[in-house]
Amino acid sequence: MELAFYAAALVAVYSTLRVISTSNPMHALLNLIISLIAVAMIFFCLGAAFAGALQVIVYAGAIMVLFVFVVMMLNLGSAQDQEKKWLTPMTWGGPALLSLILLGFLAHGILGVTGGELGLTEVSAKEVGIALFGPYVLAVELASILLLAGLVTAYHLGREDKSGEVLSVPRTTQEGGQQ
Repeated sequence: MELAFYAAALVAVYSTLRVISTSNPMHALLNLIISLIAVAMIFFCLGAAFAGALQVIVYAGAIMVLFVFVVMMLNLGSAQDQEKKWLTPMTWGGPALLSLILLGFLAHGILGVTGGELGLTEVSAKEVGIALFGPYVLAVELASILLLAGLVTAYHLGREDKSGEVLSVPRTTQEGGQQ
């Protein structure tokens, strides 16, 4: 499992570098999903199966779907041109190769080695909950506020102004009539 840990760490670092170095937002999202799955693999290697499952379900699943919808809402270019670029092997080959590396190590870990042989202990959901809502409650709440701010910002960036939409409320006089 030590080799799987280091391979997942290398995949996470490489795909994270690809997230910040690419100019196409969809490519960045694909690499971010690979990075989050690699971090989940690291959690699994360390014996924190519950944290790894939460990483896959919450971050690589739900939040990445939200990011994809935001990119789709922003409509960053011509759809036909973008789809032609996405279908080239150079575009999806890298994330596919990184995913296959992670899948291979995960299959080896599931079929070959168990956590008990390595001396690792299992972390239960109760222990994670006590830690998150005990000493780390402030960090959890700050992260939720940050996610809410990102959602509100994405809504306002992707919103279109309608031609008949009233952007301000008219002022009224003291007599109750409108100016």
